[in-house]
Amino acid sequence: MTTLLEPFKQSQIRPDADTHQEPVISRKDFDSAIISSTELAGMTIQPRKCLIGHWFREGDLGFIFGKRGLGKTWLAVTAARHLAEGEQLWEWAVQKSKVLYVDGEMPLEAIKDRDESLTEVETEDLLFLNHETFFKATGKPLSLSDPLQQNWLEDYCEENGIRVLFLDNLSCLFSGMRENTADDWEKVLPWLLSFRRKKISVVIVAHAGRSGNHMRGTSRREDAAFWAIGLSDSIKGREEKKDGARFLTSFTKDRNSINGDETRPLDWHFYKAADGKTQVAIYPADNKEIVFQLIDDGLESCTDIAQDIGLSKGAVSKIAKKLEREERIMIAAGGKYKVKTGKP
Repeated sequence: MTTLLEPFKQSQIRPDADTHQEPVISRKDFDSAIISSTELAGMTIQPRKCLIGHWFREGDLGFIFGKRGLGKTWLAVTAARHLAEGEQLWEWAVQKSKVLYVDGEMPLEAIKDRDESLTEVETEDLLFLNHETFFKATGKPLSLSDPLQQNWLEDYCEENGIRVLFLDNLSCLFSGMRENTADDWEKVLPWLLSFRRKKISVVIVAHAGRSGNHMRGTSRREDAAFWAIGLSDSIKGREEKKDGARFLTSFTKDRNSINGDETRPLDWHFYKAADGKTQVAIYPADNKEIVFQLIDDGLESCTDIAQDIGLSKGAVSKIAKKLEREERIMIAAGGKYKVKTGKP
C-alpha cells in the first residue's frame, strides 16, 4: 500500500491529470446508457449502505456548517472517529468504514490532540492529510482547487479503500474559489460527484453566513447534497457556562432518513473528563430553545423559522407565544419576533 503523500512525490504525472482532458465518448456509448422502464424493473440494484443511522449513506455529499468557534471540527472529527471504529454515535448505528480526514486549517498538533483525546483506541482506518504535512512533503500548499491534487486525492481514496472523505474546511482547502459565485462551485462539483459514482462519501465542513442559519456563499452547494447539518449556539451552554464546545445541531436538508426522530435537533457538549479524555454528552434539544436561538440569530418570521427546523407554522407560533409570556421575546407589528433586551 502506498503512503498518502507518495503520489505527490512521484515525478511521473498521469497524462489525463496533466492535460485535464475529458474522455471521448461515441454516440453508441451515449445511446447504450439509455434504458427502458422494463429494463430498469429487471435490474438488481444494491441499496446504498447506511453509514450513520439512515441519514448518512455511502456516496453521499454532506455538509457540516456553523459560525467560527462553535465546534464544527469537534463534530466532524467525532463522526470520523466513530466511523473508523464502527462505534455507535448517540442513537445512530454506525457502519465501520475507512476514513480520510483532510485538514486545511488546524495546526497538526491541534488535530493530533483532538483525535487522541476522543479515544484510547489506535486504528489504521482513520487517516489524516494535514496542510502542514503536505507542505513539508511537497513544498506546495494544499489546494483542492488544483485539478492535479484533485486527481491524486481521488486516486488515493479509490486505491486504498477509503469509504468516507472529510474536507475541513471549504474556505481553506479550495483556495481561489469565490464562495458567492455559483460558476466557481460548478468547477468543483463534477469532481465531488465522481466520488459518488465510486460510493465514496464526502463530508465538507463550511462556515455559516452572517445570520448563522445557512452556509456562507452560493446556495447552489446544497443542490447536490443529501444532507446538511447546521450548528448554532446552545442557550443551555451559555446559561450554565460549562467548559468545552457546546452547540445545537439541526438538519437543514435531509434526503435519506426514514423518520424525523433520528434527525431531530440535538444538544452537544464536549468536555474533559477526570482522565483527560474528551467526553461527549448528546441529548435531544428543546424546540422552545431552538426557536429562541433562531430568533436570537436574526430570524424574525414564523414562516422562516418553521422552514428552518421542520416544524409547522402553528407549532412555531405557539412556542413564540410561550416565549413572549416568559418575557424572553416580543412579537412586534406584522408578527415579527424580537429578543427582549437584557434577556439571555
